[in-house]
Amino acid sequence: MTATDHSQKLIDVAAQAAADKLAHDIIAFDVSDVLSITDAFLIVSAPNDRQVKAIAEEIEDQLREQLDVKPLRREGEREGRWILLDFLDIVVHVQHSEERSFYSLDRLWKDCPELPLPADAMATRNRPENAVTDAAGNAVAAAEDES
Repeated sequence: MTATDHSQKLIDVAAQAAADKLAHDIIAFDVSDVLSITDAFLIVSAPNDRQVKAIAEEIEDQLREQLDVKPLRREGEREGRWILLDFLDIVVHVQHSEERSFYSLDRLWKDCPELPLPADAMATRNRPENAVTDAAGNAVAAAEDES
């Protein structure tokens, strides 16, 4: 069994929303063959708690606006270190970079096939930790060197 077209649409919208908020290392796994509770996992990370929250909120907003989908469950918002958004067909993990490194979900699910992602999401792989964002987690232009 493979992830459904509906699940892929959810992944595409969520991954683009995460990329728009400068998430790092966006990856999606088709877990439908090994889990019966969901089709796919989307894993993203950010370097600080505020950005983790901003990414999770943007993913929620975009899935609601574009596909009229709301999460069945949301966990971890208070701490802002690892927010889990359960949309039934997909589960989104928005992790602080330290939690991502420690729990290593990528390694745990590496035997599952990766799902295709939008180009902006693919470009986030190995994004440097010092990517520049404003207070809301939006991408801003880096300060130019005045030399």
